[in-house]
Amino acid sequence: MRIYISADMEGITGLVDADDVQPGGRDYERGRTMMAEDVNAAVRGALAAGATGVLVNDAHGPMRNLLPEALHPAARLVRGRPKQLGMLEGLTGEYDAALCVGYHSRAGAPGVLSHSFMGHEIEDMWLDGRPVGEIGLAHATAAALGVPVVVLTGDDAACAEMTEWDASVVTVPVKYAHDRFAAELRPAAEAREAIEDAVARALSPAPARPEPSAAEATLTVRWQSASVAATLLGIPGVTAEDPRTVRAGGPLPALFRQFGVWMRVAASLTHQAPYC
Repeated sequence: MRIYISADMEGITGLVDADDVQPGGRDYERGRTMMAEDVNAAVRGALAAGATGVLVNDAHGPMRNLLPEALHPAARLVRGRPKQLGMLEGLTGEYDAALCVGYHSRAGAPGVLSHSFMGHEIEDMWLDGRPVGEIGLAHATAAALGVPVVVLTGDDAACAEMTEWDASVVTVPVKYAHDRFAAELRPAAEAREAIEDAVARALSPAPARPEPSAAEATLTVRWQSASVAATLLGIPGVTAEDPRTVRAGGPLPALFRQFGVWMRVAASLTHQAPYC
């Protein structure tokens, strides 16, 4: 049984502020240690369920947050950027299940550090007309590859968003949002034990796999900047819905990969790196 872990940072135990998750922030070094501990708890759960291989993708910001020496020795790490599949780099149909550790709710949601991929630059997103953020797009892309997402950890808003998207996914709330930069924190040891237990349960027995799909999907993104939307119209297949909203269609994960190009274009225009 091979397990894939996509590790974000905003939904990690104890973290509530940009200073916790952005390089150079006064608590960033502590934040990356907390991130490693949540990921290691998920790795331990996977191993307890019989996993023979675990791949961890550092999916946050610069994607160099996890220190290799801090990661469980049974796991391999994908680190750095750019990555063709970004938050899902390295995921293929060869994996039996995917885990989303440290995820957060989409832009506009009342969750801790909520946003969709690029901080304030993306105002809204839809997949086939359904509101979506990093959680839903990761889930849909994994499903298209035939890999089920079986566990998500984050704050209670992220957990609720995952349940709304797919109620079969086991969720682990490690904190409870009071506002975008405030939360009631679950004790760290208790949160990690809950992560480990949830992963072990979700993988025992091995989860059923969805059929891989090459079905067409439509991704629509409303940007804060009309300049970003106008520039993206130069990419074949991208059309305008209004001056700030663009859309494109295609099968996942190719559409997810194209969205990564959109973010790099937006970053070059706004001087804001993809945040995730």
